[in-house]
Amino acid sequence: MAEAAREELVRIEGNWYFPPSSVRDGALAESATPYTCPWKGVAQYWDIRSGAGLPDGAWSYPHPFDGAADRVGREFAGYVAFDPRVTIEE
Repeated sequence: MAEAAREELVRIEGNWYFPPSSVRDGALAESATPYTCPWKGVAQYWDIRSGAGLPDGAWSYPHPFDGAADRVGREFAGYVAFDPRVTIEE
C-alpha cells in the first residue's frame, strides 16, 4: 500500500507518516469523516481500498496549522498515517 525508506518517514504521536508519493495509486479513497487536531490542523481521512478494506484506515494533514512542522521538527503536509490495524513492516 505504501513503501518508503525509514528516513523519509515522519513519526508523530506514535504513528509513522509516509510521504504522499510512497502511497500506491488507488490504494486509498477520500472519506467524508471530519476531524481537526488542535495543533496539527484539519485532517483528511482515507478509506483503505486494498485487501478487505478499512474505512477511515488512513489520514493526513494536507495543510497543517502554522507551527505544526516546527513542533514535529519536519514538514509533514500530505504525509499519510495508517490505523494501528495496518501492519507496518521494516
